[in-house]
Amino acid sequence: MTSQTARAATPRQPILLREMLGSVAVLTLNRPEARNSLSEGLIAELDAALREIHDDAGVRALVIAANGTAFSAGHDMKELTARRADADRGRGYFAEIMTACSAMMQAIVHLPKPVVAAVQGVATAAGCQLVASCDLAVASEAASFATPGVDIGLFCSTPMVALSRNVPRKQAMEMLLTGEPISAATARNIGLINRVVAAGTERDAAIALAQKVALKSAYTIKLGKAAFYRQAEMSLAGAYRYAAEVMTENMMARDAEEGIGAFIEKREPKWQDK
Repeated sequence: MTSQTARAATPRQPILLREMLGSVAVLTLNRPEARNSLSEGLIAELDAALREIHDDAGVRALVIAANGTAFSAGHDMKELTARRADADRGRGYFAEIMTACSAMMQAIVHLPKPVVAAVQGVATAAGCQLVASCDLAVASEAASFATPGVDIGLFCSTPMVALSRNVPRKQAMEMLLTGEPISAATARNIGLINRVVAAGTERDAAIALAQKVALKSAYTIKLGKAAFYRQAEMSLAGAYRYAAEVMTENMMARDAEEGIGAFIEKREPKWQDK
């Protein structure tokens, strides 16, 4: 058997791995040789997995992790550049990819379950966007974050949407305008991530955080997560009106009745997730 034949016979590794740890699903980006860049295929697989998890009652929380030295280097520039040969110089394909990636990021926000990023290495451009799109994020002390598109003449406009909804404007603009990376400690200080942990422990720490949230009422988490993102786009008065409606609806839920009763009776609640 020639080396070429041997390579052809080697089964291709999946680009997205999925496992269940109790009620926590773990999706692992598995393109380490390409620094887990978000290719067309990986975006599609992430989107499909999110859609499945959306309706899976057995999943109460999700962790997004990655194999290799990089969490994600953003879009696959080689894949994008290859379409410059198209008749429209790639415009149609570029629009298709950016739209698909944006839809996938929004699927994370709209997922009725908490999503925790486990960041072990660099997260740049759309990789940084992926972290910012998650509800929570745990990062290794060796991780770093950047939106360096400006360095190659491509402003990180879509990553900007998630980034600017996570960190103050001045810090977001500095990242976007300079392209310079920030450390995990700085990312925590400006609100991009929640926790910094020792290198090599970020995955376990993210899973532990997800498991902690998974113990809560799934109905309450679903209601609260949706309300959090919706009220953030409203005026102060509108947000209070909406939040009051959500609180009223929440008070009528079985789990609120059970939870309050358990609190008064000093016992553990038994959730019905409704």
